[in-house]
Order: sequence, then structure tokens, then C-alpha cells
Amino acid sequence: MTDITLTLQLGALVVLLVLSACFSMSETVMMAANRYRLRSLASQGNRGAGLALELLARTDRLLGVILLFNNLVNTAAATLVSVITLELFGDESWALGVATLLVTFAILVFSEITPKVIGANHADRLAPFVAYPLTGLLRGTYFLVWFINLFSRGLLALLRLQPKEEASTALSVEELRAMVIDSGQYIPHKHRSMLLNLFDLESITVEDVMTPRGAIESIDLSDPEDIIRRQIATSFHTRLAVYDGDSEHVIGVLHQRRLLGDTLEETFSVERIRELLARPYFVPADTPLYSQIQFFQENQQRLAFVVDEYGEILGLITLEDIIEELIGKFTTSIPDAGHRLHWSEDGCVLVDGSTNLRALNRRLGLALPIDGPKTLNGLILEHLQDIPETGVSMKIGDIPIEVVQTQDRMVRTARIFRPLANDATP
Repeated sequence: MTDITLTLQLGALVVLLVLSACFSMSETVMMAANRYRLRSLASQGNRGAGLALELLARTDRLLGVILLFNNLVNTAAATLVSVITLELFGDESWALGVATLLVTFAILVFSEITPKVIGANHADRLAPFVAYPLTGLLRGTYFLVWFINLFSRGLLALLRLQPKEEASTALSVEELRAMVIDSGQYIPHKHRSMLLNLFDLESITVEDVMTPRGAIESIDLSDPEDIIRRQIATSFHTRLAVYDGDSEHVIGVLHQRRLLGDTLEETFSVERIRELLARPYFVPADTPLYSQIQFFQENQQRLAFVVDEYGEILGLITLEDIIEELIGKFTTSIPDAGHRLHWSEDGCVLVDGSTNLRALNRRLGLALPIDGPKTLNGLILEHLQDIPETGVSMKIGDIPIEVVQTQDRMVRTARIFRPLANDATP
């Protein structure tokens, strides 16, 4: 009879350790579960995910029911071990000490560490299943859990740490960025790159991606008519800036499609061009790209001139420029214009001085500073603090650069050499 009783006691001890492991794992599963994934499952009709979200909405009650039963089970297991030890060895202090160490070891390994590691690694998968028994236990012991939480809330109130009814799950932009970066197995690389670029729209201004003023193709109405006609015929742009003698003062934008349709009925003339001009649209240089998209939409525009604080034109920004900042280069105004931006066999590349630094970094895998000047010419002038002569070389960061051609106080062409530590391929 004694053997049967001891066997039952040992069996009960195993059951208590298993129950303790279940409660420990449940605690970790619920706390580590991804609430956004649970919301997605719940929206698809998963009842377990919905119950899990209801439990997580009141973490004090959730932890109350889990810890209540977990501590009851652990206490019962420790008491049962003492009873078994007394039956086997009598009132021996050394035996009780050894039994205490053994039950502590068993609880730590089998009921705490191991189940919690399992729960942490499979939290999203287990949460919908764990929510069912926890919901039942909470409903069955609701008054007891509420009574215990009274004391817990009172202590928190004394410490001025009163919890909110529902924990805030709002994510900051940096947290969202980190989630996108870590989602490599779920989001394709191209889509992930577009999302990351989208986060940058608030920090990037129109000045960062605009076409510099020196690279803007424009028409001077004071030129002879045959020159204007030839310029329009050979232009690869659908819209052209127009001024009349003074390049500092843009009087309008010419849409070539409108001009083409008009010339089928009217003869080509400068006066007719004036009548077809659209009113120019100007934006400050520090306008964020995200805001500029909204401005384009509100004003029904696709092109804007970027001006500084004195009203002087710095460059040109188009809707296509902003889209390309999001998804990468997809069109080019001049056929085969982009083939030059790649490393040659000897590890160098010839670059126009007006090239945007962000475009250089993206196309060549460089790390040129973009917090100051926006073009390669501006970066070289700022670095040298002087207008360089042809053949001058320098090193900006770890990137060697040689001035190939200068004209009109500007660096027209420069040669960039691949950094030794840069193993990027074009």
C-alpha cells in the first residue's frame, strides 16, 4: 500500500511539473506574440487570435490568472516533494535540503527555462491555441483574479505607476523601418527598398533630388525663330522652361504636346508660343518630398521650379523625379543617358559635374556626403574651397576624384575612382 501511495505521489509531482511548464510557456507565448499578426488572423476569422487579443487588452488580468495558477502549482509541487522526502528518509535535515535543491532544479529546467524558450520561439503559432484555456480559467476565477489585482493596483498607485487600460501598440517611424528591414523572408527586396524609400520622403527635400539649374533645358523667346524651332524639334523633354531674354525670370512652361496639336492648325510663331505657355509653379527648396507630392496633386501640376529664400531659381523638380526616388530609375529623358554611370574595367567612371550626389551614391554604390551640396560640382568646390584647375585630384572620404574639365567657374567633368574597400558591382 505504501508503494502504491508513493507511486501516486510521484505521478502527481510529474503532473504538477507539467502544469507548471504549461503556465510558464503560456506566459511567454502571450507576451511575445506579435499583436499585428494576431490582428491579421482575427480579421480572417481565427477565433483563437481574437481571444488572444482580448486577453492582451488587459495584461493585468492575463498575468493575474497565469501567475495565480503557476504559483499554486509550484507551491503544491514543493510541498509534495517535502511529503515524499519525509516518507522516504524521515525527519532528516540533509534529505530536506537535497530535496529542495532537486525540486528547484526540476522546476527551473523542466517548468521554466525549457517551456519559455519553446514559447518564445513559437509564440505567434501557439498564441491562438493557448488563448482558449486561459480564457476559460479567467472566466472561472474572474472574481479571485480581480480581488488579487486590487492589491496589485493599490501598490502601483502608491508607486505612481498606474497602468493604462490598454497598452499602446503604436509604432514609431524608426520601429516600422526596423520591421521592414527585418522582413527579408516575407517582402521581396525591391518592395522592401520602396518601403524604406517611402520612410525617407519626410527627411528628403526637393533640393536633394531636383535637376540643377545649369542642366535645365529652356527656350529663350528672344532668339531667332529658326533657332527656337530647331531647339523644340531636337528636345527630348515634353515640357520646356521659357524665358524672354532674362534667364533669371521664367515666364512660363511650354507643353510640347499642346504645341504640336496647335501647329497642325496654326503657323509656328513666337507669339503663338506665348499664348500656349502654362503659368510657372514655384516651390521652396526645403519642401519635403512627401509634401511636394501633395502639392502637385492639389495644384494639378507635374513640374515645379525650386527657388531659394531670395526667389532665385535653383533647379527643377518633377513628379517623375519623386517617383524615381521611391522605385528607382525607370525612364530617361535622353536615350542611353544612363549607360555612362558604371565602373569601367580600370575601376573609374567619368561623371558630369552637375550629377546629383544621391544618384551617384545609388548607381555606383558610393557614400559621398549628401548633407551639404547636392551635386558633384558643389561637393568638389566645398571640399577645395576654391575653383579647381583641370587635373586637380583629391580624396573625399575614401573616394579619389580627379577634375577632368572646368568651364565657367564650374567643374564640368570629373573622374571618380572606385574605392579600394568598395567591392560593389555595377
